[in-house]
Amino acid sequence: MAREKKAPPAAAPVPDQGGPDDVGRRVAENLRRRRKARGMSLDDLARASGVSRAGLSQIETRKTNPTVGLLWKIAVGLGLPFADLIAEPVTTAAVLRRDNTQLLRSVDGKFTSRPLAPSGAAPLVELYELSLKPGAVHSSDAHAEGTREQLVVLDGALRLRVGDAVYELAPGDSVGFVADVAHSYENSGKTELRLHNVIIYGR
Repeated sequence: MAREKKAPPAAAPVPDQGGPDDVGRRVAENLRRRRKARGMSLDDLARASGVSRAGLSQIETRKTNPTVGLLWKIAVGLGLPFADLIAEPVTTAAVLRRDNTQLLRSVDGKFTSRPLAPSGAAPLVELYELSLKPGAVHSSDAHAEGTREQLVVLDGALRLRVGDAVYELAPGDSVGFVADVAHSYENSGKTELRLHNVIIYGR
């Protein structure tokens, strides 16, 4: 079995449109609204998410833009889909234009994630297009209990790690797995890896 590579730094939200300040504003508003709706204090959410009280406060007051890793932890702590933290509130039908997509990049630019469906279109399902440069690894902490993922490889070679299991996938291959354990996606080939990622949350 190949030795697992060290994952790159956690990705920070860097949108194609609107700028990081716009993302920070929406995250701050959604975080505060969702936390208060659940009757949770910052201390409560800190215990549930593993993110420090000070870190949560800085996000809510827009003193810092959170990384993708922190957003996942906060989403798990709040018990809501990841996309709900970065999207504008939706009250009617929503259309997602490619030019308006909020693209998430890793700090080194080797990993990107682009939503393929408007937030709230299906409350328990999210759809993303992931892209990894050759040699790139993106590691994810365990999602909320009962969460599942479905991956479809479009181009390139994927090495998927789910807990201690390793799966090698080629273009056209797909895999479904329980995502409430630590997992990672690695581009094990020499060309760009592109895949569709469907996240299905448990009820």
